[in-house]
Amino acid sequence: MLRSLSIQDIVLIDRLDLEFGPGLTVLTGETGAGKSILLGALGFAIGRRGRGASARAGTEKGVVEAVFDCPEGHAVRAALAELGMDAGEELILRRQVTAEGRTAAWVNDRRATADALARLGDALLEVHGQHDDRGLLNPRGHRGILDGWAGHGALLADARAKWDALRRAEGALDDARRALAAAAEDAEFLRHAVEELDALAPQPGEDEALDSERRLMQAAERIGQDVGRAQQALGRDGAEGMTADAMRWLEDASQSADGALDGPIAALERALHELADAQAGVETALENLAFDPARLEMVTERLFALRGLARKHRVGPEALPELAEDMRRRLAEIDGGEEHIAGLEAAAAAARAAYDGAAAALTAARKDAAAKLEAAVGAELPPLKMERAIFAVDVAPEAPGPDGVDRVAFTVAPNPGAPAGPLGAIASGGELSRFLLALKASLAGRGEEKTMIFDEIDRGVGGATADAVGRRLEALSHGGQVLVVTHAPQVAARGAAHLHIEKRVEGDETRTIVRPIGEAEREGELARMLAGETVTEAAREAARALLAD
Repeated sequence: MLRSLSIQDIVLIDRLDLEFGPGLTVLTGETGAGKSILLGALGFAIGRRGRGASARAGTEKGVVEAVFDCPEGHAVRAALAELGMDAGEELILRRQVTAEGRTAAWVNDRRATADALARLGDALLEVHGQHDDRGLLNPRGHRGILDGWAGHGALLADARAKWDALRRAEGALDDARRALAAAAEDAEFLRHAVEELDALAPQPGEDEALDSERRLMQAAERIGQDVGRAQQALGRDGAEGMTADAMRWLEDASQSADGALDGPIAALERALHELADAQAGVETALENLAFDPARLEMVTERLFALRGLARKHRVGPEALPELAEDMRRRLAEIDGGEEHIAGLEAAAAAARAAYDGAAAALTAARKDAAAKLEAAVGAELPPLKMERAIFAVDVAPEAPGPDGVDRVAFTVAPNPGAPAGPLGAIASGGELSRFLLALKASLAGRGEEKTMIFDEIDRGVGGATADAVGRRLEALSHGGQVLVVTHAPQVAARGAAHLHIEKRVEGDETRTIVRPIGEAEREGELARMLAGETVTEAAREAARALLAD
């Protein structure tokens, strides 16, 4: 429910603070007083575009703030959750526009986009008028209105899920057919390539292993000769032998040297031990460096073969095993492609049957709901003095989609024998307003808690018909909140609250003033609406009678 509306420096309004309560609130005033400015400002606050989106001349910015009740279970709480916003007991929507036309918005003092405001506004408030292209007069929304009224949520979810499954199945089938057609063109090349790859049989990591082994063998070939020579130089015919001879000669001489050769002999003994260790190490190295030249040749040839085939297919050698597997798969798709496609065709057919069943169930439910809505609206028409008018809900086939295979349109035949047609095209202004009221009254009470605004929906009606419209609006407001902009005194008299809108010219400045009026002023306002500029006592008497009814 809309609790309050504050407007500052918007179009012709300098400052306005209004409180709203439940039930029916009527807004009256002379033509051009600014009722559309008020509604435009409210629409601006909930993210809509319109006349309310401009700052008052001479000001830096204009601001509109609307406060709504946000009870548990209200649909706006789900919208808040989807937007990642917290929900309290009240919801404050504020929007400003600068003199340059730049806008900014807040939800509960948190910055928000205009789209976020609009999503919240759609859950909070409905505006209906004779030229309403957002709601009841827009055929594109009729299917959603019928589904929402009838509670088709589960059927819609089932149809949408099966539609998604069908699109995936058909997409997989189309992809497989394209892949088969493309692969078939390359069949001969693929067979030759697979034979070549199978003959070589590359293994994962083989290139790196062969390259490492080859480098080791090449290194052994380069240094092996030098290590062998070192072995010979250290052996008995080399350093070891000469050191041993020197030690033997010194030992023989030491018997007559009186200890002078003991030091050299000890050093040579240590050297012989070190030479022996060096000799053993060199021999071990020679054993480790030993390789089979035939193995080197085989490894080199294998390595070059792998790299040559990799260059041919423009991949790295490490990718050859995966390439071979991919080519085998593509060949398998060609060889078993028809069988694979037959399986996908069966899956697509099953998905199609499942979707058709879900869509058929939705169609049946819509036709049943259409008949019930026709009856509900038909029952609302006699009190609005349209006893012979016919309202129909047309459920016709259309192209399949996630929401089924039905096009839904609300049609009317105002008079017996007249052809039925769209609401906005067939009905006159007065008839249209009453059709919309009857339809809205029938749609109400299905769990929605929106504030409803009717903008001059009673235009073109008067007398008993206007009284019937007022009574229906009053009934519609019970347990909820309805605001109506009206020129009909019979409607204005039904309001639980009455706001009067007037335009004042003070010097060079024009301002729109909105203020609540009590019973005494209401009598005068109704009398003005009845009599025009000159209010007579008869008009006042008629106004008192309307208020007393």
